[in-house]
Amino acid sequence: MNITVDTNIVLRVLVQDDQKQAQAAAKLLKEAEIIAVCLPCLCELVWVLRNGYRYSRADTSLAVRTLLGARNVRVNQAAVQAGLNMLDAGGDFADGVIAFEGAWLGGETFVSFDKKAVSLLNSQDLSAKLLG
Repeated sequence: MNITVDTNIVLRVLVQDDQKQAQAAAKLLKEAEIIAVCLPCLCELVWVLRNGYRYSRADTSLAVRTLLGARNVRVNQAAVQAGLNMLDAGGDFADGVIAFEGAWLGGETFVSFDKKAVSLLNSQDLSAKLLG
């Protein structure tokens, strides 16, 4: 079976906070031929791990990288790497994904009110501009 997972499926396996759901999710993920993990799912996952479960940046990055290492997981590798680059640099995973996808769609410059995001993107030689 080829599946697209919701964030809560991946989260249960990672945090093991509900044994019944964690076991059901792990079984599903093991049996799936392909697991499609969409970018919004990963953005939600990172947000919940960081803000809900208080994972460190390093632990969150490791969790995402572990997920990506599964033989049957399919993601937009380049976009996820852009998110991980931002997370590892001290920024938000979602900002890296947004900047990457925006460039892919034809946007030349990431524009934000977020000083930290703009600074981190510029430090990665990406075009970013602070508005305001």
